[in-house]
Amino acid sequence: MTSIPQTALEVLAAFDAETLTPEVYLDALLDHCAQTEPDVRAWSHLDPSAARRELAQAQRTGTLRGLPLGVKDLFHVTSMPRGCGSPIYTGYVSSVDASVVALARLAGAYVMGKTETTEFATYKPAPTRNPTSLAHTPGGSSSGSAAAVAAGMVPLAFGSQTAGSVIRPAAYCGVVGYKPSFDLIDTSGVKGLSRSFDTIGVFARSVPDAALLVESVTGQPFLEATQNVSPPSMLGLCQSPAWDEIEPEMQSAWDHLCARLQTKTTTRDIVLPSPYADALQAHPMIMAQEAFQALAYEWQAHRDHLSPALRDMLANGQARTGTAHNDDRVMISTLKARFEADLGNTPIFITPSAPGAAPGYETGTGSPVCSRLWTLLGAPCVNVPGLKTSDQRPLGIQVVGPIGRDAEVLNVATWLSDILMDDG
Repeated sequence: MTSIPQTALEVLAAFDAETLTPEVYLDALLDHCAQTEPDVRAWSHLDPSAARRELAQAQRTGTLRGLPLGVKDLFHVTSMPRGCGSPIYTGYVSSVDASVVALARLAGAYVMGKTETTEFATYKPAPTRNPTSLAHTPGGSSSGSAAAVAAGMVPLAFGSQTAGSVIRPAAYCGVVGYKPSFDLIDTSGVKGLSRSFDTIGVFARSVPDAALLVESVTGQPFLEATQNVSPPSMLGLCQSPAWDEIEPEMQSAWDHLCARLQTKTTTRDIVLPSPYADALQAHPMIMAQEAFQALAYEWQAHRDHLSPALRDMLANGQARTGTAHNDDRVMISTLKARFEADLGNTPIFITPSAPGAAPGYETGTGSPVCSRLWTLLGAPCVNVPGLKTSDQRPLGIQVVGPIGRDAEVLNVATWLSDILMDDG
């Protein structure tokens, strides 16, 4: 793989220069998958013959011309299985594409395969291992998408986030993860979990690559925001209401990073008012109630095939009153409306992506606590890799901003990525 370009934009440049063809590139990726996949297990469906047929049918024009994608196994992809990480849908094959998949095809991409997900994007882990350390979790729920990109098996992949399912796996696997503003990408054709929070996100090996993919399916000029970047005039440093769960090694890395950034630009500590801490506690309750509604069929007809953890979550959601849910939705609307004002003159800030590095595989997929609040607020978030533990496992920092400020978040994430690469 050393002679093959590593980022999507580098691959496109090689295609345009005719130093690499999409066919040769796909063959190289499939060869790499054959060597890597038995250990990593990132794919729920990967058929080399089908991938070559996908490429043969792909259009060779557009912003993603000839690029392969990994697609989380919650998404419909025509003629491919969709299992949602559950035995309930064993053998089910999609006859349609999710809207975002169709949009990516219109931009010239094709689907290389389906990537593993936890059970309905919740708790039960996928078989996927972290390619940076096979004894550790890749995170969830977009486990396979993060791992496939981290392992170099595919340059770009779709995932989704309802709590921390893009940012956390990206942090654990040491890749870029971008969760756009809520509702920026249409979710039609993606198995839902919580309508207030479900957001399609992407994994990539660089911030510009992530911007390219989201630009290609939304029409927003995000790639431009990652070019010719300069330091932000003011950068927020936010420990967030979840700081008491941050592990010592992440705290140490955070302190060193903040000191480094203070030599690069003006920084300001962000301390959010108490209602945000209350919202952090409300997120899992809202999610449980909406998950019960989204998975009502599976609960009613296939309850015995659901994991105990998911059954408990759905039972809690069923027991919650409509009045409480309405109150919570009012709270979300109120906080979304005031979030930008509460940030004052520092709308873009950094904060840890996860409490620490990836925990052991047998312990689960890690905690989403560092992302729950930003997901609830609909905020755009980008995980920027580059920090590491003493034993060289990835630590993630996310750049966050108010809903609709994606371009600025991507700009600052590119700037931060350049700093971390220089330090590395």
